[in-house]
Amino acid sequence: MLASQFHRFAVLGWQHVAGANGIAILLLWATVLLAGVVTYVRANPGDWSVRDFIGHMLPREVFHHPSARADFLFWLSRRIFVPLLVVPLAISTVAAGHVAYAALRAVLGAPAHPVAPAGPIMLVAFTVTMLIAYDLSYYLYHRMQHAVPILWELHKVHHSAQIMVGVTKDRVHPIDDIMNTWWDGLLPGLCYGVWLFFALDPVEVTVFGLNVYLLRNIILMMDFVRHTHLKLSYGRHLNAVLLSPHYHQLHHSVAERHWDKNFGLTLSIWDRLFGTLVIPEKDEDFVFGLTGNEAEEYQSLYKLHVVPLKKIAVRLGRRRRVHHAGEVV
Repeated sequence: MLASQFHRFAVLGWQHVAGANGIAILLLWATVLLAGVVTYVRANPGDWSVRDFIGHMLPREVFHHPSARADFLFWLSRRIFVPLLVVPLAISTVAAGHVAYAALRAVLGAPAHPVAPAGPIMLVAFTVTMLIAYDLSYYLYHRMQHAVPILWELHKVHHSAQIMVGVTKDRVHPIDDIMNTWWDGLLPGLCYGVWLFFALDPVEVTVFGLNVYLLRNIILMMDFVRHTHLKLSYGRHLNAVLLSPHYHQLHHSVAERHWDKNFGLTLSIWDRLFGTLVIPEKDEDFVFGLTGNEAEEYQSLYKLHVVPLKKIAVRLGRRRRVHHAGEVV
């Protein structure tokens, strides 16, 4: 009986590792290991040891920090909400696509291209434009998170991390996560609708659309690295196009000169274009968190979920009192 149960779990485990999820996990850890090797070699030219490398990858002062413990607990709790994010992403993408398609049809009439599978060049172009649309969408929403007070109260959960441990990337309030997911479908959805009208067979788009999000998830693996202590830079030429982990770590800095900078996800071109890019010094260290002692208010699982809601309620109550006071005057 016990042997059969063990065999069953072993088979299920192998199927999980051998499938798409397993490939993604292997790629994730390969990315982390590569980033660790690169940053270790750069920091210790010609003087390497296994013990030092392990200390470089798993520094005690990082992983024993209360903020790291809060991150791991928050990551576990977030597993409950992840399935809820698939529906809003799918709905917003498809809805935006149909709006764009309907608008073009109303202005230009029925599409003239024949319904036929697209060739490889067209599908590559479709994938690239969808990824660019998603990257721009991320940049715009991230800027709103810093500019709109209520969104900032939710986004403070992410910035309250005083230490980066990889899963810090998922230190995102569930309400913020759902709103962000809704938004993430809009620009890619409009892009989808334009392609649908001018070039692509709807069936082909639906099937290939899965690959777009698979590629996006592969790119997002670097999001894990940029939320670690590994100060990885891609070098001057690649940094001109891609936002390296070290650039994003600057975004979490409490130094005033770093506030509201380096908003991008994958591409650095949006920050360059809109004047929000700051280039860190080589191997520059940062102090993470929120100004003052505010980060201390978020260092437990309960507080990470509840404190933002209390602060939003206070903001709304203050605004209501100001509004009523104006009416009395």
